[in-house]
Amino acid sequence: MAPTTTDLTTKVTSGSPYQLDQSQTIKASKALLRYIKLARAQKEAESSTKNLLANADEDSDTDEADVDIWLVVSTKKHIVDKTRLKPGKIQLPHSLNASPECSICLITADPQRVFKETVAHASFPTSLSSRMTRIIGLKELKKEYKSYETRRQLLSEHDIFLADDRIVTQLPQTLGKVFYKGGAKRPVPVSIAAPKKSKDTDKAREDGRSVASPTQMAKEIERTLSMGLVQLSPSASTSVRVGKSGWPAEKLAENIEATVQGLVDKFVTKGWRNIKAVHIKGPNTMALPIWLADELWTDEQDVLEDAPKDVEETKPVEALEGAKANSKKRKAMDTETAEIEQSKKSKKTEGDDMTKEIALRKEKLKKQKVQAVREVEGEAVPLVLPKSARGPKIKTNKARTVPVS
Repeated sequence: MAPTTTDLTTKVTSGSPYQLDQSQTIKASKALLRYIKLARAQKEAESSTKNLLANADEDSDTDEADVDIWLVVSTKKHIVDKTRLKPGKIQLPHSLNASPECSICLITADPQRVFKETVAHASFPTSLSSRMTRIIGLKELKKEYKSYETRRQLLSEHDIFLADDRIVTQLPQTLGKVFYKGGAKRPVPVSIAAPKKSKDTDKAREDGRSVASPTQMAKEIERTLSMGLVQLSPSASTSVRVGKSGWPAEKLAENIEATVQGLVDKFVTKGWRNIKAVHIKGPNTMALPIWLADELWTDEQDVLEDAPKDVEETKPVEALEGAKANSKKRKAMDTETAEIEQSKKSKKTEGDDMTKEIALRKEKLKKQKVQAVREVEGEAVPLVLPKSARGPKIKTNKARTVPVS
């Protein structure tokens, strides 16, 4: 009976453990490609309606039927501290954008006319110029694509967006979150300016009038298209597109190895010591592991074998003292709260008494004012005397008026 193992991945038997095992990479690639093919066949079989646009030949290797394969690298610490809108580049042995049906939009510095003339030159490769369906300057881009709908339309019309590296930092504000939220079609910087030779050339480069020769420009564009793009963000996981589901497993494995090596050499701080795991996956599949780290730390000094004895002994005592201190603090806070509430109640009572006294004073002053006004106008002011000072009542006969007939 063959021995069984529970290891998810295998590592090289000789040399440094911090490297990919080629057999493990090919094994995972074959398993992933086989699963994607089976899932697609099962989905087509379960579909009740027939897709008339699908090719009759199931074995045909077309870009429309292929899906992207992604390499996912998990790190122990963040690679960068903030999100970088300018993607990184890694040279791949097999280009992801070699299809002749892939349309390219080139965003250039102003004036755009000189770039159009360069692409239309006879020495510029026809295979590349036929794929460049749009060349647009920065001014025209700002003028024609202001609204959200027009930007979405531009995004859907082209597969790849290249941008002059002299203006690439101005594009996030111009294109907005339509292009930069997902990152799948972010403009890739490309150097299409003439090489530096003199001060006049430098000035022309700043103005956008300096353009490389047709041969140099085509070479730089093709080199950029053959690279893998790394979207860097402050996280512990980075995904890079490395191939298509229609590729052979060996071709996919070569791109995977080149991408991992490029990430370790150029972007991941502390190299392999900072990598926790390497996986590959499709758009809707589980991630298959290729390499897993044995430890979860980057430096040996970050790990303590045993806790110091003095710390272990003083820990319970410090915890007890801390609990007592918290209890005393809580009691003091409760007492202070009660005093504050009592003070508020007493102040409220005093305020009510003061309000009543003020009202009585106002009423008394009002009566005094009315009495003073009557005295000035000559009216008789009733004088109230005590009963002991009053004299006897005198009866008087009131004159009786008789009407005259």
